[in-house]
Amino acid sequence: MSDPLYLAPRLESRPAALLDSPVFLHSLVAALGSPLNVVLPDQMADNVRRFQDVYARHRLAGRICFAHKANRSSALVRRLAAISAPANGPAAHSPAAHSPATHSPAASGASSAGASVGIDVASLGELQHALGCGFTPERITATGPKDPAFLWLAARTGVTVGTDSAGELTALAALVERHDLPRVRVMPRLSEFTAPGTRTLTRRSRFGTPADEADALLDLVEKHPGSLELTGVSYHLDTMSLAEKAVALEGCVRVLDDCRRRGLRPRAVDIGGGFGVDYLADGAQWEAYTTELTRALLGRRPPLTWEGHGYGLRAENGTLRGALGVYPGHRPVAGPRYLDELLGQAAPSLGRPLATLLLENLYDLHAEPGRALTDQCGITLAEVLEVRATAAGERLVRIAANARDVGLEDHGLLVDPVLVPRGAPDDGVERPVGVYILGNLCLESDLISRRTVFLPRAPRPGDLLAFVNTAGYFMDFTADHAMRQPVARKAAVHQDAAGAWRWCLDEQYWPHLTADEPGGAL
Repeated sequence: MSDPLYLAPRLESRPAALLDSPVFLHSLVAALGSPLNVVLPDQMADNVRRFQDVYARHRLAGRICFAHKANRSSALVRRLAAISAPANGPAAHSPAAHSPATHSPAASGASSAGASVGIDVASLGELQHALGCGFTPERITATGPKDPAFLWLAARTGVTVGTDSAGELTALAALVERHDLPRVRVMPRLSEFTAPGTRTLTRRSRFGTPADEADALLDLVEKHPGSLELTGVSYHLDTMSLAEKAVALEGCVRVLDDCRRRGLRPRAVDIGGGFGVDYLADGAQWEAYTTELTRALLGRRPPLTWEGHGYGLRAENGTLRGALGVYPGHRPVAGPRYLDELLGQAAPSLGRPLATLLLENLYDLHAEPGRALTDQCGITLAEVLEVRATAAGERLVRIAANARDVGLEDHGLLVDPVLVPRGAPDDGVERPVGVYILGNLCLESDLISRRTVFLPRAPRPGDLLAFVNTAGYFMDFTADHAMRQPVARKAAVHQDAAGAWRWCLDEQYWPHLTADEPGGAL
């Protein structure tokens, strides 16, 4: 066998300690079945604090809203709901605090810096879930496509509504007036920004209204003063480009300046999500693997993928064509660090750092991380059912899960699972082995890995494969009951004061309950 090409997952101390507890993990799967999703709510609280540190460093106030669509977990949402605002949190949004007379750098002090915690919901079910998990309406933002029931409950409960169009604003105002509801806070979403004097243009989006049509949205808000209260504007771009996001953020500030000239009292810019995650422990492994993949596709080394799959690349007459369509697994500038770099970017036309631009105007910063807040917060466990070899010598490993349960490659992420053995190897010697991981569906396409995955030794039936860092979109975003196969159950785990692991079912987790209290985790 050629030298193994590992793509080892990045592991922080808490998930690493969990993986170092094989007896505990095997007992969980024995009790709850395979596949099994395991979430670490306390890790999510740590991630929030890292984002809050960035806010404090830039002396900004605002809110960090978890994008609920990243994970269905009740435990994660309840843990977030229990996080109170920092002691030096955002100043109250009184009219005086945001009147034009007080918009000056001198009025912004470090004592008002800090970020509270909220949640972004994108469906009726997510809104109901957030309310049931302990989030109060002022901490909830409703975004995404909205049917009438979703829009009604958002208005009725008093959450902030991120509107995508003039039509949605009009429908919301009509609903408030028809049912005699209190004014609803709105944050229109904008897109397609341009900056004077620059060549950067933010890409089109199916969401939001082009920024140069913002006047029509403001006209609607002014037309319905008893129904709509504009508290800011927002954007959400499907890009990691700092330059594009800098254009968008500066464009939002310009629109907020227009709001103030109209006599409106905007308070915040919501910059959405898209902060990214660094999934791999070693960037050199990523470079080595992608290099060897191209060589394999060109026939210059043994194959690395099932049936020559190229992840968007293909060989034509000795030339490589196409583009590698995978998530960049090694991304050192991600999560809170990405936000830090964005806020340090100079506004394209105004020249000052974006954080300074917000401070000068006393605008709060709202963000909606999903993937980044769930970083290191989840592991998916699957039991090895069968190990066999093909006539060509390929080693196939079938597990009690399918590609819908572990949607890594469907979302373009290439990362190795961690082998959690049931016992010691028979001969006591570990030899690296390359395998293909197959799912449990009666479909040729049900491959957990279309690439050769290198493991430290050959797995055996009864071993577990642990897919690390699956909480953000990979755990249950696409899971279903295909062919009546079971969907993964979910358990929440934490360490007690003595360092022992405790667990409960996800839906039974409440952050105020501990292992030492009645009704707490087992």
